[in-house]
Amino acid sequence: MENLSLYHITRPSSLQENAPALIMFHGYGSDENDLFSFASELPKELFIISVRAPYQMQPFGNAWYAINFDADQNKWSYDEQAKTSRDKISNFIDEAINHYPIDKNNINLLGFSQGTILSYAVALSYPEKIKNVIALSGYINLDIISDGFQKKDLSHLSFYCSHGSVDQVIPVEWARRTPEILKNLNIDHVYEEFPVGHGVAPQNFYAFKNWLADKI
Repeated sequence: MENLSLYHITRPSSLQENAPALIMFHGYGSDENDLFSFASELPKELFIISVRAPYQMQPFGNAWYAINFDADQNKWSYDEQAKTSRDKISNFIDEAINHYPIDKNNINLLGFSQGTILSYAVALSYPEKIKNVIALSGYINLDIISDGFQKKDLSHLSFYCSHGSVDQVIPVEWARRTPEILKNLNIDHVYEEFPVGHGVAPQNFYAFKNWLADKI
């Protein structure tokens, strides 16, 4: 991993070359081990890369960008930092393609929460690099997507989007805007809700696992 700019862990593919890649992006305050727990249950041909966010939190955990609270306890995101992470991820994808035996035409992203927000931003800002996105418990923040993204070729992208109907961290109403945005962009997508909070229910896992197996 000495030549790559973001710390990460991997699970090699059963294929020796041109493997489909699944790159994982954890949520706020977590680390690369979180989503990597899914790896053993996912298709063996996937080359799995789970990335640690670049901003270290105290006393532990990592973030893709800062989330702050004002005096009225309203949350606001540090969008400029999010854009920096978006571009760090884009560069990391290029590095991974050069470093590992993966297929540059079969790059898939899996995000949770803040990692999902970044996955949307990367896929819509750099669609030429991405094939499929699994977007768990997040939403599309249009303010961190590159200018003019609507004019890019988005026709090959596919998204699996899901959210907990009683999510106490990211309101489900924010996620419910996603299908309309993707529909207006003529992007293939699935949107599902599960009766859980800010997490991934077993039926949610099996749903996205089956979706991904069909797509890769």
